[in-house]
Amino acid sequence: MEQKQAHKRTIQGKVVRRIDACSVVILVERKVVHQKYHKIVKRFKKYTIDDRQNKAEVGDFVSAIECRPVSKTKTFALKEIVIKGV
Repeated sequence: MEQKQAHKRTIQGKVVRRIDACSVVILVERKVVHQKYHKIVKRFKKYTIDDRQNKAEVGDFVSAIECRPVSKTKTFALKEIVIKGV
């Protein structure tokens, strides 16, 4: 019997902080329409991602993919660095 692959979410955001050798915090911004005023507003959320190769630096724009929980807060792993920061 063939098993189906589960869809893995990908997120993109800017690295705002390094926690230790294998963890970084990224800030993900999304734009939504306000329910009452019907204007586009920005919503932000911070994610802790797993960076085993220690590649990402503060200021980089990165892409992360969903993985199994590595710790209490880490459920995403670094996929690639989209734009290198200054």
